[in-house]
Amino acid sequence: MTERVTPSRAGGLITLGAADALWAGLTAGRAVPTASAAFTGFPARARAGYVLLGGCVVATVEAGGGRWSVVEAEVRRAAAELNAMAMDRRDLVRIGPFRDGAKQEHPEETPLRWRRRIARELQERDEPERADGRLCHLAGIDWRRMLVEQTRDRTTRAWWLPRAVVRLLDAAEHTETRWLQAVRTRRTGTTVTEPPSHHRQARTVDIPQTTGPDRPAAPLRPYNEELKGHLYSVLSRKPGTSRKVAGWACAVCRTAPAAVLDHCHEHGYVRAPLCQSCNTQERPDHLYSNHIRVADHYRRLFHTHTADWLRHWHRCPGCRARTTLPLPHLAAWTAHTACRPLRPTHRDPGSSRGRKPCGALRVSWTGGHHAPGSCRFTVAVDLCPSGEHRVLAHVPYREAAERFRTWLAETVPAVAAEAGPDRLDDLPTRIRPVVADTGSEGLALF
Repeated sequence: MTERVTPSRAGGLITLGAADALWAGLTAGRAVPTASAAFTGFPARARAGYVLLGGCVVATVEAGGGRWSVVEAEVRRAAAELNAMAMDRRDLVRIGPFRDGAKQEHPEETPLRWRRRIARELQERDEPERADGRLCHLAGIDWRRMLVEQTRDRTTRAWWLPRAVVRLLDAAEHTETRWLQAVRTRRTGTTVTEPPSHHRQARTVDIPQTTGPDRPAAPLRPYNEELKGHLYSVLSRKPGTSRKVAGWACAVCRTAPAAVLDHCHEHGYVRAPLCQSCNTQERPDHLYSNHIRVADHYRRLFHTHTADWLRHWHRCPGCRARTTLPLPHLAAWTAHTACRPLRPTHRDPGSSRGRKPCGALRVSWTGGHHAPGSCRFTVAVDLCPSGEHRVLAHVPYREAAERFRTWLAETVPAVAAEAGPDRLDDLPTRIRPVVADTGSEGLALF
């Protein structure tokens, strides 16, 4: 039976049952679906002194007799911030499963761990003897109503959530970490000057400016190339690296807290700390080890946010010296940009232009970046009405790299001016060898 919300009393406190009803009523029908038991359902942490709602921390108060309450105004404020969030359900981010997920560091003071919770529940869904029967929400959000599950070859599956929700949950995890750090600081001797305060987040979920029980937490610091020229294999083994990364703002969007160190897989150099959302957006959408599905997010990478992403990729000294991109990214650029005029279209009565690209664009390659003379891209369209698996072009690696250099100079001249084998002043003294062309007269950069 749902508890009725009564007018504010006793300092604006309402019971957890009333808070559940208030939260569900205020957020009903909004862009982000919410859970009906945000305060009383697992994994709400009312007895821990707080409940996480979206990107906000709402403090709980013990009213005596084992009963807990919250301030009604804080629940309304958290609902208003969540309701103001826009969400595009077509802009999806893959959240798992990933083979290296078990290697990721998770601070012990972050109980949310929303990726781990989703993975555990989905993996145990088909094993009733392992499931505990508790359907968990995440920060008051009903993530199941937004989850997209895709299966390939009837065996390999992937889970996806809207990008806005991923950023919101990342911000919530960051907020909870700061909250618990502040609680721990208070317990070890910091004087409490005021009761726990509400997480006053900005209108967008990308700016997690959190406040803790004692004082505002330190703001995220901008990334100023502090890790320039460092090898990922070295930094990833140093203790405390994850904690240091979490203190930076994402080097691409510059608003969300960084969560990972993005690095070049061809040369091994660290590019910059990124948030999970930007790191997922940057990751090529591999179908197989040498196939890429050219999805809609490449429009952001190579059109609307071109300068930011090219500058980010060229933080790798090897890529900057070659004036090109890592092989998967260059393959995606070749298919999405250089071969765009070759993609077939068909009539679309619902479009103002009357035509739209058909099928699913895909690019594959033979060989690798270690032998650029024999490497070749194949651009194709799958599921095209005029012929499934229709091949549009075969592009040699060298030709694709040269096209990219020309396009880079025309599109982002500032980035192009800093690239090339003659721009070696700021490279590390002992640079890791970049791609060698064994088919030419010497082992030189190309």
